[in-house]
Amino acid sequence: MSESLFDTHCHLDFEVFDEDRNEVLQRAWQAGVRHILVPGTQQGDIASVSLVHGTQIQLHRAVGLHPYFIQQHKPEHLARVEEQLKQDQHLLVGEIGLDRTCADWDKQCELFEQQVQLAVKYRRPLILHHRKSQSDLLGILTPYLEQLPSCKGVLHAFSGSEQQAQDWIAKGFKLGVGGTITYQRAQKTRAAIAHAPLSGLVLETDAPDMPIAGRQGQRNEPCCIAEVFQALQRLRDESRAELARALWDNSHQLIGFLAADASGDNATC
Repeated sequence: MSESLFDTHCHLDFEVFDEDRNEVLQRAWQAGVRHILVPGTQQGDIASVSLVHGTQIQLHRAVGLHPYFIQQHKPEHLARVEEQLKQDQHLLVGEIGLDRTCADWDKQCELFEQQVQLAVKYRRPLILHHRKSQSDLLGILTPYLEQLPSCKGVLHAFSGSEQQAQDWIAKGFKLGVGGTITYQRAQKTRAAIAHAPLSGLVLETDAPDMPIAGRQGQRNEPCCIAEVFQALQRLRDESRAELARALWDNSHQLIGFLAADASGDNATC
């Protein structure tokens, strides 16, 4: 694999990697992975990422309260998220969002909006989780869009129609392209990704979840981003080199929000 790849969503800090995290990172490096963005899901996650040592891969971090754990989140956890954002100006906000399969919908909406407000306050991009909730996300996000950084974040694990893909990209978000596109049955999402503006796409694994086709039931790893890239190449018209360069640049727009804002660049990403 000659391309340099960026996994924009990998839960490298999950305990499922505790026994062989170094080996996982080595396999990722050999597959071409040079950057990994590790999102937060609970209030203590940010500390554990700093325990990773000795890898050539550059790790980037986010902090957020995931709707899966909505019943565990407390007001002091939100305060901890803000404290972390104050302490580290390179942190993104996420993984946050709304999930119709989880409990406490009203609490989800309230907590999501509170975290969006933190992203606005500290000028950070968002990593958004959605499940049967894209319109709900937009309902809360819309009043805040102009106050977010020019690159507003990523709609993680995008699945949906061509129109939905176009709408999110037009609003300044990237679409997280992962293992879903390796499944032939995901025809709607594959078509949407095939026709979406290339400037709005980034790669992700969601490891250890969302395994690629043929590896159902197995732990996903960041090295599998290479196979996601190959699946995307088969869907798109661009050359391999053009596709790799665009994905690399798009991913760096996501983590380069400080430089972009400092330069006064207000163009959508």
